[in-house]
Amino acid sequence: MIYEPNFDQDPAEVFFRTILFKVFNKIETWEILTEQVGALSWKAFRPAAIDKVLSKAQQNGGRIYSAAYIMPPVKLGPTGGVKHRGHLALLELMMRERVYERIQETKSLKQVYEILTALPSIGPFLGYQLAIDLNYSSLIHHEESDFVVAGPGALDGISKCFVNADNLQPADIIEFMTDRQELEFERLGLNFKSLFGRRLQLIDCQNLFCEISKYSRVSHPDINGRAGRTRIKQSFRDHGDVPRPFFPPKWNLVVPTSVSLTR
Repeated sequence: MIYEPNFDQDPAEVFFRTILFKVFNKIETWEILTEQVGALSWKAFRPAAIDKVLSKAQQNGGRIYSAAYIMPPVKLGPTGGVKHRGHLALLELMMRERVYERIQETKSLKQVYEILTALPSIGPFLGYQLAIDLNYSSLIHHEESDFVVAGPGALDGISKCFVNADNLQPADIIEFMTDRQELEFERLGLNFKSLFGRRLQLIDCQNLFCEISKYSRVSHPDINGRAGRTRIKQSFRDHGDVPRPFFPPKWNLVVPTSVSLTR
C-alpha cells in the first residue's frame, strides 16, 4: 500500500495511504475500497463514498477492522455513532493540518510518536505502531533502534518471562533483548536465521513478547501474567498461498529469487 507502483511518493500521498490502511489494518478492506471507489489518494479523497462502501460491507456482515488490535473510536464531526466515520474525519483532520509536513521535519522516531499521540484518540500503542509504519515508507528515515513502546500484549508477555519485570521499565527490557540477541542465540545453541542479514529490531522484539503473551495461554495456562487472560480470541484461517514478501527498499536486503512463501 505504501509502495504501489501506480502512486508517486509525494509526502502527502504516502502519509494518506499509510494512515488510511492502518486505521483498518485489513487487506480485504483496502481491496473492497479500491474496487468500488477507485485508486485511494488524498487528491481524490471522498469520505462520503468511502463511508457508503464501508457501511454497506458492515450491513452485509463483513468486518472492516482487523482483529490484530483495537482501534478506539474518535468523536469528530457528525458520526452518528458510526465508528469508521470518526476515523475518516480524523484522517481528514490530519491531512488538513498537514501533519505529514511536521513529521517530515522530525529528527527522531520519538518525535514522530509525540506528534501522533497528540492527536485525538491516538494512544501510546497505536502512536508507536503508526510511527513505525511511516518510518517504513519514504516519508521519513529514522533509526528504529532509538525508541520503543511496549503495547498491552508485550507488557503481558514480559511479565510471563521475568519474575522481576515490575522492577524494570518495559522499554529497557526490550532494548536489552535486542542488544543481546546474538549472544543469547550463541549461548543457547540456536541457529537463528535473520531476515537476510537484518537483525531483530526493537519493534520485532516488542512483537515477540506480544506473541509470547498469546501462545503461552495455551502452552502455559497456569501462568496468568499481567493481563490474566487465558484464551486466544482469534484462530488461524488458511486463505491460500501467501504472496512473495516485499520489504522496504531502504533496508537494502538481498532476497534470493528462490525465496517464496507459497505452498
